Amino acid sequence: MSATAELIRVRGLVQGVGFRPTAWRLAHRHGLAGWVANDGEGVALCVSGPHAAIARFVDDLTAEAPPLARIDSIERRRTADPSEPGRFRILESRAGAARTGVVPDAATCAECRAETLDADARRYRYPFTNCTHCGPRLSILEAIPYDRANTTMRGFRLCASCAAEYAEPGDRRFHAQPIACAECGPTAWLESAEGECLGPGTLGAGDAIDAVRILLLRGDIIAVKGLGGIQLACDATNEASVARLRRRKGREAKPFALMARDTDMIRGYCRLSPEDEAALRSPAAPIVILDAVRSPAAAVAPGVTTLGFMLPSTPLHHLLLQGIDRPIVLTSGNLSDEPQCIGNDEARTRLAGIADHFLLHDRPIARRVDDSVVRSMAGGPRLLRRARGYAPAPLPLPPGFVAMPPLLALGGELKAAFCLLRGDEAILSHHMGDLENAATFADYARSIEQYLALFAHAPRRVAVDLHPEYLSTKLGIARAERGLPISTVQHHHAHVAACMAENAVPRDAPPVLGIALDGLGFGPDGTIWGGEFLLADYRAYRRLARLAPVAMPGGTQAIREPWRNTYAHIAAAMGWQHFAATWVGTRLADFLATKPLAALASMIERRVNAPLASSCGRLFDAVAAAIGLCPDRAQYEGQAAIALESAVDTEALRDAAEDRAYCFVLTRPAEGPAQLEAGPMWHALLADLAAGTPTGTIAARFHKGLAVAIAGTIARMRECDGEAARATSVALSGGVFQNRVLLEQVTDRLARQGLDVLAHRVVPANDGGLALGQAIVAAATS
Repeated sequence: MSATAELIRVRGLVQGVGFRPTAWRLAHRHGLAGWVANDGEGVALCVSGPHAAIARFVDDLTAEAPPLARIDSIERRRTADPSEPGRFRILESRAGAARTGVVPDAATCAECRAETLDADARRYRYPFTNCTHCGPRLSILEAIPYDRANTTMRGFRLCASCAAEYAEPGDRRFHAQPIACAECGPTAWLESAEGECLGPGTLGAGDAIDAVRILLLRGDIIAVKGLGGIQLACDATNEASVARLRRRKGREAKPFALMARDTDMIRGYCRLSPEDEAALRSPAAPIVILDAVRSPAAAVAPGVTTLGFMLPSTPLHHLLLQGIDRPIVLTSGNLSDEPQCIGNDEARTRLAGIADHFLLHDRPIARRVDDSVVRSMAGGPRLLRRARGYAPAPLPLPPGFVAMPPLLALGGELKAAFCLLRGDEAILSHHMGDLENAATFADYARSIEQYLALFAHAPRRVAVDLHPEYLSTKLGIARAERGLPISTVQHHHAHVAACMAENAVPRDAPPVLGIALDGLGFGPDGTIWGGEFLLADYRAYRRLARLAPVAMPGGTQAIREPWRNTYAHIAAAMGWQHFAATWVGTRLADFLATKPLAALASMIERRVNAPLASSCGRLFDAVAAAIGLCPDRAQYEGQAAIALESAVDTEALRDAAEDRAYCFVLTRPAEGPAQLEAGPMWHALLADLAAGTPTGTIAARFHKGLAVAIAGTIARMRECDGEAARATSVALSGGVFQNRVLLEQVTDRLARQGLDVLAHRVVPANDGGLALGQAIVAAATS
């Protein structure tokens, strides 16, 4: 049997996941000699032996890859045989250009969880138990290759027992960089708000975690240092505790996330599908948005019919939830709208007056990583926030994008994330938050530099949003002023391009129909867009239709006060005098009469601080306020729209005849694109209001009517536009498509037209996915 030797290059998510010991085990299985090592490009191997054995080795390497690994490519080439006969070695990591992927943080695996809870195990009750199949990655990583010396664990010297596990290729902790135990690893402790360290025996508890459990059940608020940041916890069934947390945190109404010990506990509060349970139990362990059957406390998620649950993702959380027969609130450790704390001293300062006690530890967090958020919609789980457990796993570029020069895309203003593009992949950062907050912007700018260093990424071009006042755009312009070419990408073209890229639409594919619905984005005509029907490929787009523009009196104040949109939409639909005369004495008319309508009318008439916007988000705000859902002030972004979706009566949605849905009309102005007018919808809605029609029925008729109108607009464009008629796919993007009712109604109707409906799954439909679209458009056009 002829022997040969090969150099094998494996790229993808292959460092820090147990790939080298897997290769060692398989090499021994097939009788191969050689070596395996990490380097900047991934994993390099040299194997020698019979040609057939090497082929079987490569097949098994793919079939038996570790649970957290993702192989993107395997390259093979013949080489001279430098190996010692019969010996296969694992070599130390090599330096080199950082071309490998960084594995996201992973929730505790079943084996480590069992060890942590096993009284006979060496790591019994140790809150930092991990192995190559689970534990911290991105949150501790400071440089590539992923070795202990390049992580925040470098200060913890391995004890003899851990060192033996680390060095044994057959052990699942072989080269597990965060490996530790109670003898040599990080330590957790409990301290009071005054800084007093509370030792074993506090409150009669055996250790700090036991004490925290007692404190939670007596109603205290605890700051808990987790994987990617510090969290605030309280008993979710204690109305007073939840209300106190809201008051101290300054979070008036936005729903809190919950953590439960297991899925059986979650079923006591929510309906749980197999897809939901799979997402909850996945290595990412995200928050999953679920339909609620009851709430632990009214203050947990006021005004909505869903709850966001997650399972424990670290041994510390598993230990904390043991013996607690109820869910806990687990929210970010910050004042509302500020970045989450990650450092102990930072937490002591910023969370003073919020937390009653602090459960801290001494493993530093390299970077802030929020919890990811998933919701099952239109046939599967879809990411609403991409962070812990998902980022920064590389995303493959669509066919036709190969050997792309390095590029940096900076995203938008809200739900900020940036994107590094190079070669045949895109690295979309973890969720940052809203850049209007100075601390968040500083964290965003710092994270960009961290990623550029971490991935040795030297961009040759920067891509930004078209809006000149976005802080992300200004940051890109500053880079351009230092000599870097810049690409400006229209907001909704980026949304559609992101959806196309995620769905692997080839670079040279014909244009797709695109529907981008969101709050706002800057148009090339200087107006605000947000309800767009496009024909687009990666290089260009054409605006086929839009929602009819309506003024936003007060500008950004109209986002905060939904009633302003109600006034502007009704005035545009029928004239204010007609409304006032026709609907005098109704609750809506009486409510609006208390507002400074003359000032708003003057703004709109004089076009002063009342920009026209084709915004679908503002339409939702207007309808929500009209039927009494948070009409005065939105206490968090999207509150009115979320309340409107929550109000939908599913029976009315399912049973109502199509002609009972509120009607929109498509018009063709003398200039510009076709317009979807909401006038008939407003007349019907106001009549229902006056007749006392239930709020749930009105909400259902609005959602169904808008879905019918959207699908009808696409059908009409395909009839009237030759290029649109040739399109076989339609891409749905923008934050409005986080609305499950609308997404499912629109998807169903477009599919009935024979279109291939493309929607987001692993990239958020909101502005969290914008940077991917910017990057792919810039790559296609430069």
